[in-house]
Amino acid sequence: MFPISRRRFLTISAAAVAVGGSASAAPLYRWQGVALGAEASITLAHPDAERIVAEAISEIGRLEDVFSLYREASALSRLNRQATLEAPPFELLECLGLCSALHAASGGVFDPTIQPLWALYAERHAARSAPKEEELAGIRPLIGFAGVQFDAQSIRLADPGMALTLNGVAQGYIADKVADRMRAEGLTDILVNTGELHAIGKMPGGHGADWPVSLKSGDRILPDAVRLRDRALASSAPLGTVFDAKGRVGHILDPRSGKPAAATWRLVSVSAPRAAVADGLSTAGCILTRQELTQAISYFAGARLEYLA
Repeated sequence: MFPISRRRFLTISAAAVAVGGSASAAPLYRWQGVALGAEASITLAHPDAERIVAEAISEIGRLEDVFSLYREASALSRLNRQATLEAPPFELLECLGLCSALHAASGGVFDPTIQPLWALYAERHAARSAPKEEELAGIRPLIGFAGVQFDAQSIRLADPGMALTLNGVAQGYIADKVADRMRAEGLTDILVNTGELHAIGKMPGGHGADWPVSLKSGDRILPDAVRLRDRALASSAPLGTVFDAKGRVGHILDPRSGKPAAATWRLVSVSAPRAAVADGLSTAGCILTRQELTQAISYFAGARLEYLA
């Protein structure tokens, strides 16, 4: 359902933040970098902005050591290699708990065990071909969240060929954790963007205004901005990232069929109190019907559909 590098979608339809001039004692400060392969930024106005951002960057790096599929020593990479992980990090367990809830709410469409299927599509299309039906049939038995067992002591995959990707929630989860750390320090009026957005308080210098976030679908910037205050936003699209040069084979795969999601929607945007929830729901929404997505969103308090077209 979700890829290793889904956040390339940011160049197509991620939220673009419009920030006014700061009237506070400190000038507006904006850091830009990368988190889990996605464009990332932190925007705030604070006299100690550089220290705050440095601590946030450190937290992002710590969490990449849990979730990254590109770091061989990450907890997730070790689990995928070994099919078991003893004494797993709390953050990995917490994400799997959320995945379980998203899996149930979406009728099984949200499924982190899609990684072997995604890897097959990526490998074949890199060689300018497509997976054969017999190859897909060989991968399908490895797909199914019921094959993931976890508790405080260990995480276990039912088959050594199984593998997980948490890129359907990890960007949002990292935004949440960075925001949590800032709130614990008593900070406010900050926008955290790790591929998904988490707004803490209001926009600096905005005279009490919420953070205005403009959504972009294709080359079109949507006219109505989403307003965020102590709230998160995530966006996904079936063709946001593609496997093929012609741009027709989307990166979000349906675990039920083993095929790319039909390009029913150009953009799915969901807001929620937590970015990880919005992240997972927007990803699943690329496969679900409007009615199914509305039902899935209803399982999560405070979540709502911001855009679907």
